[in-house]
Amino acid sequence: MGYIRAEEILPIEIIELIQQYVDGKNIYIPRKSAHRQAWGAGTQVKQELLRRNEQIYKDYLAGSKASELACKYYMSEKSIQRIIRKMNKKNE
Repeated sequence: MGYIRAEEILPIEIIELIQQYVDGKNIYIPRKSAHRQAWGAGTQVKQELLRRNEQIYKDYLAGSKASELACKYYMSEKSIQRIIRKMNKKNE
C-alpha cells in the first residue's frame, strides 16, 4: 500500500485540522463500507489455499500422518489437524 501526500489531495484547511490531532504522522484512512472487499477478493489466495488444503486432505486419506504433512507443507501439526477436521466436516 503506497501513500499520497496530503497536500496533493486535501485542502489546506483540512490538513491544518488533522495536524491538530496528528502532526507529521502517517495515518490510515479506511475505505467506506460500501467499497470494501472481502479478504482475498483481489487475488487468487483463497483458491490457492483451498487447493493446498484439499491436497493435504488427500495426502491424509492416502495414509500420511499429520506430523509428516506438517513437514511437507511447512506448517504446524495443529494447523494440519485443523485443516483435516475442516475438510472432514465439508466432505460428510
